[in-house]
Amino acid sequence: MGHASRVLLVLLAFGFFFATYNLLAIIIHKKASYLGILGADRLEDPVIQRPEKAENPKYHVALTATDAPHSQWQCRMMYYWYNKVKNMPGSDMGKFTRVLHSGNADNLMEEIPIAVVDPLPEGLDQVIIIFATLSQFSVLAI
Repeated sequence: MGHASRVLLVLLAFGFFFATYNLLAIIIHKKASYLGILGADRLEDPVIQRPEKAENPKYHVALTATDAPHSQWQCRMMYYWYNKVKNMPGSDMGKFTRVLHSGNADNLMEEIPIAVVDPLPEGLDQVIIIFATLSQFSVLAI
């Protein structure tokens, strides 16, 4: 059997050094942010901060949905978790609206605030590609 070349050993050592350095940097950064060292309030986003002048801004959650059974199940789950977060102290959750784009009312009218809209004409909905079902859930700032 032959021996490993020096170039291979140097590349292997450099790879281990790079991986170890990045792992330690991630751990130290996460620990510092968890302990509140990097910011006074670790729940505050340093990039997008709440406006100082706004009295009590709330977020309006708009959910697009169809009348399909799987969509109704997803809407119930999202509305359940919306209510859980809204009832937490200091929550910024405002109102919730399910935008039903089938054009007809369904059995969730009594459970969830809803706005029924007409469906798009055939072919216009081909432009938007949905990568995951969770992308139907969006939060709009008011």
